[in-house]
Order: sequence, then structure tokens, then C-alpha cells
Amino acid sequence: MAFFLQPGAPTPVPSRSFHPFVCLALDAITIYVSESRVVAPHGSLFEQFEILRRTAGVFVTLKKEGELRGCMGTFEPAQANTAVEIIENAISAGFRDPRFSPLSYEDLHDLCVSVDILTPTERIFRLDDLDPARYGVIVRQGMRRGLLLPGLDDIRSVEEQVAIARRKGGIGEQESIDLYRFEVERYH
Repeated sequence: MAFFLQPGAPTPVPSRSFHPFVCLALDAITIYVSESRVVAPHGSLFEQFEILRRTAGVFVTLKKEGELRGCMGTFEPAQANTAVEIIENAISAGFRDPRFSPLSYEDLHDLCVSVDILTPTERIFRLDDLDPARYGVIVRQGMRRGLLLPGLDDIRSVEEQVAIARRKGGIGEQESIDLYRFEVERYH
């Protein structure tokens, strides 16, 4: 039985030793692919992890054979609590990321999942206040926004981090931007 979901949920893909938040994301994806339904977290999960009762932005990243297979999230809370935020963003990463086809049950084997719980954003005014290993960045120009998570292997400089976030937000290199940073608690 899936430990983190409501009693009676079908058995998920056998898991290795994952953090419980990753198990929650995997359980949500497994139930969605097998039954096309969204589940609610089991009440005991809230008793074990107080952080799940609060609200926070969450990103769920999926990789298959080391390659990105989906990544969706919210930089501000959109759900009643962090547990539901994980479930919704896991389903979005697996089935609604426009860059990839929806996952099949066969895709779940050897799927690597990480869950990032974001701290509240903080406005900054200098690039010196960023560090791509520690801080994620949000660039904003009017209603357009681009976000890049911290700790990505390929990102080695603040300038590269901001440039990628600009592209993701459709913001030109010469346009003025507002900068925000945040940290994440990353679970594998």
C-alpha cells in the first residue's frame, strides 16, 4: 500500500530509499497514471512533518536516465498546504509539462524525482547578492517572469543564471528587470 496516500490507494512502483516527500510525489504520479485521479495525502503525513501543514512554493523535477523529463512548480503557494502543493506539482511535472509527452506507467521505472520547497522570495538590487549554488532567481519585467532553481549542475555563474531566467520569462537582454532570490530545501 502507498504509505503517504489515503488508505486503499493502489501500490505504487516499488521505491528505493527515498525521502518521504519524494515518495509522496511518486505516489501521486503513480496513482494519476494508473487511475487518472488526484489523491489526498494521508493524515499521518501531517503529524510526521509539520512543514507540510504550512504553505510554500514547490517545484518537482523529474529525470529519466539523467535527462530532464519534467519540471513544474509554483514560486508562491497555490494550494492549501505544502503536501497538496507537492502532489499537484508532481502531477503537473509528469503530465502537463508542455516540453514532454505525458508519463506512461512504464516511464515510472527508474524515474528520479526531486522536490524543492522554496523559501519566500526576497527582492535584491545587485547581482552580487546572488549565488547560483545557493539561491534561485526570479527576474521580472512587468507581468513577465522567469525563474531558475539553485544548485543546477550546468549553471556556473550569476550572469548565466540571470540570462537563462530572462529567456524563460521572454525578457530581452536590454530590458530592465526586478530581481528576487530564494533558497530551497531539496529532497531526493
